[in-house]
Amino acid sequence: QVQLVESGGGLVQAGGSLRLSCAASARTFSTYAMGWFRQAPGKEREFVGAISWSGGNTAYTDSVKGRFTISRDNAKNTVYLQMNSLKPEDTAVYSCAARARTISRLVREYDYWGQGTQVTVSS
Repeated sequence: QVQLVESGGGLVQAGGSLRLSCAASARTFSTYAMGWFRQAPGKEREFVGAISWSGGNTAYTDSVKGRFTISRDNAKNTVYLQMNSLKPEDTAVYSCAARARTISRLVREYDYWGQGTQVTVSS
């Protein structure tokens, strides 16, 4: 069982930055691939990015490439999402997720989810 807790969300102006954190409870955190997803009001949850267990492989959705960066610190059982040049369309609840396999872009392939943290970008 893996428990995930996100933090770092908030209100920011367009062009600003935020760093989200996701703290995991699992002793075997370093064996899990981690993903970030977001869900805006009235929309389906969508893939943002993911990182492999080692941190050596990452993937991003096209709309955030060059602006968002995923990293992890296995010693701290934490994964991060650095978000720069934020846009109003980035407004959503951001959730982290874990899966004990290679990274995936698919919601259904993740086994554990956090509760999410709200990110609001004002224009």
